[in-house]
Amino acid sequence: MLQVCFDRDLKCSKAMTRRLAMCVATVLLSVSAVAQTTVPQNVGPHDAIFMNKAPDREAWLLERARKEGAVTLYTSLAPTESVPLMAEFEKKYGIKVTVWRGLSEGVVQRVVNEGRAKRHTVDVVETNGPEMEMLAREKMLSEFHSPHIADLPQGMIPKHRMWMPDRVNFFVVAFNTQKVKREDLPKHYEGFTEPKWKGRIAIESTDAEWMGGLVNSLGEQRGMTFFRKLSEQKPDVRKGHILLAQMVAAGETDVGLTIYNANAQSLKQRGAPIDWVPIEPTLARPQGVGVARNAPHPHAAALLADFILSPEAQTLLNSMGRPPANQKVKSNLNNFNYVMTDPSLVVDEAEKWNQHWTRLFLTK
Repeated sequence: MLQVCFDRDLKCSKAMTRRLAMCVATVLLSVSAVAQTTVPQNVGPHDAIFMNKAPDREAWLLERARKEGAVTLYTSLAPTESVPLMAEFEKKYGIKVTVWRGLSEGVVQRVVNEGRAKRHTVDVVETNGPEMEMLAREKMLSEFHSPHIADLPQGMIPKHRMWMPDRVNFFVVAFNTQKVKREDLPKHYEGFTEPKWKGRIAIESTDAEWMGGLVNSLGEQRGMTFFRKLSEQKPDVRKGHILLAQMVAAGETDVGLTIYNANAQSLKQRGAPIDWVPIEPTLARPQGVGVARNAPHPHAAALLADFILSPEAQTLLNSMGRPPANQKVKSNLNNFNYVMTDPSLVVDEAEKWNQHWTRLFLTK
């Protein structure tokens, strides 16, 4: 039977939001400070299992995974998506899944803390690309093979192959359809610095990555000018991308500037008064899945990672509003122009952009 464990819900005051955002920055910096851009390639205890490329890989893994009997996933994927996804895995393979769900930085902290304490609980990790890159640099993940690698966007796959893209988050503008008309939205982000939007917009407290991506795309002068003007609009700053989308749907804010289109789409499909638009430059960030270096159930771990990347699971994710990475699955959630961020660069530049972000949006 599927077992799901949750981190504490974070419905934060602005003061707590600032403290949590600083905690995120600390995680980023503590990992990037000791890591090299190139992940060391040292042998892991389960490499022979994870790198099995035999034609009968699935059957070989399944036979041994059933003897292991269970698998544990740590993810930031919302329970509304992770629960049905893992239920399909259990139904197909008969292997019990335990899911622990937390925010992305919580996933990193838990994996790293447990790994350093040699408490090997997690088998598979699924979260944001930059956080997956941190875990790779901390040697918490192992390189792995999957029969679905050829179906993934090759530009999204890191050279070390310690994680693979399983879905894509697009930073879009979401709006409450009862308060804002689509045609009234600006064509460019700079439009939100006009006086009429003051007090009507919100951003997520940890999105220094979005700031860095926009500035790199727009150019330093134009980009920083935009963010200085945006800070003068005093946007509502909240913790959690799902919470931010829920705020827009509930009418607590008219517009969210750093919404993942998957979160808005999920609410829209359930009838909430929310819609979204990509505003250029639309930034995209790969989400990733990887197998834990010291997975206690290594065969089940590899089997679950393969399943998540499969067209079957990717189609299910797409049906729930999550843009799939597998190119065999066609989706209307990614049929627009976008700029792909580099998770490795996000980690390398974390200090720079977190300092700018904190100064402009998290410090009174």
